[in-house]
Amino acid sequence: MTRVLVVNAGSSSLKYEVLDVEAGVAVLSGAVERIGVAGSGVPDHTAAIAGVLEQLDAESIDAVGHRIVHGGSVFAQATVIDDAVEAEIDRLAVLAPLHNPPGLQGIRAARAALPFVPHVAVFDTAFHATLAPEAYSYAIDAAVAERYGVRRYGFHGTSYRYVSRRAAELLGRPLDDLRLIVLHLGNGASAAAIAGGRSVDTSMGMTPLEGLVMGTRSGDIDPAVLLHLQRVGGYDASGLDDLLNRESGLKGLGGHSDMRDVIAAADGGDPAAALAFEVYVRRVQRYIGAYAAELGGLDALVFTAGVGENSARVRERAVDRLGFLGITIDPALNAAPSAEARVVSPAEAAIPVLVVPTDEELQIARETVDVLRG
Repeated sequence: MTRVLVVNAGSSSLKYEVLDVEAGVAVLSGAVERIGVAGSGVPDHTAAIAGVLEQLDAESIDAVGHRIVHGGSVFAQATVIDDAVEAEIDRLAVLAPLHNPPGLQGIRAARAALPFVPHVAVFDTAFHATLAPEAYSYAIDAAVAERYGVRRYGFHGTSYRYVSRRAAELLGRPLDDLRLIVLHLGNGASAAAIAGGRSVDTSMGMTPLEGLVMGTRSGDIDPAVLLHLQRVGGYDASGLDDLLNRESGLKGLGGHSDMRDVIAAADGGDPAAALAFEVYVRRVQRYIGAYAAELGGLDALVFTAGVGENSARVRERAVDRLGFLGITIDPALNAAPSAEARVVSPAEAAIPVLVVPTDEELQIARETVDVLRG
């Protein structure tokens, strides 16, 4: 089994990639946009999948891997999809109402179109199933937490699994021996403390809102702020959801959700953008320090995802006060453009700093093959 179709279904889009897993390369990739939008010609995910299959030889597909955001505490690893798994993903939609329903639509459409190949769900939350109770528990009434599924689940797990293994390869050391802090910095951003390839802690929580400052998400905030805005500002649940998830973060502070625009505006003298950048990097520094303590030491710091891979400025500023931990960056190595996994710290640095491009689609394909091979 070598060829896997990876499906990532959004509410109005469907991204896909066909990968030759043995070779580790993409054979075909693309996206269907504006699903269900009037005049688009793509009424639903079933039509989107049909359009995808017209572009490839369906008989060449050995399996389909589906990215599913939330597996709750039920799914701790990639899982072969049957009707019972479909029903459980549907039940978990209450924890990810924007993500699980379209993922489920993608599953149903693909299973109907390709009924004779196995389908596998790969969950963003599964990598963090190794969190200990003291890491995933919130200090609220335990009965309330149990009743409503309130706990830390963590996200970006597929990326963390791929990047931590690539980091070990780059360092030439067994993953089992490494204590890593991985910073997945994109429009959505999170940090993870990883020991021996297992997630020990992560910044995103019950939802992807907690933790680092993001493009439009606030990250960490005093919960009483929400009560204050309800009482004084007249906000309801919908208004608070919109504020924290779509109007906060870099956008809320500096007027731009894209880090490139924030940096350009700050360089142009915009004080709001400059403040947004400083708040962003300070939050990253806070998590690096906290996770280094939690891990009891550190063998490497790893940057990945769009901002982490491409913004030398963010990497430089994120570590510029961490020399006391042995974390430093070589300015020339850091500034040199590259799409390859690389070390950007000085050769004599106590703790290597790495940039490792993520490849979530390849990881999904690999996990799909692994679970089918047992």
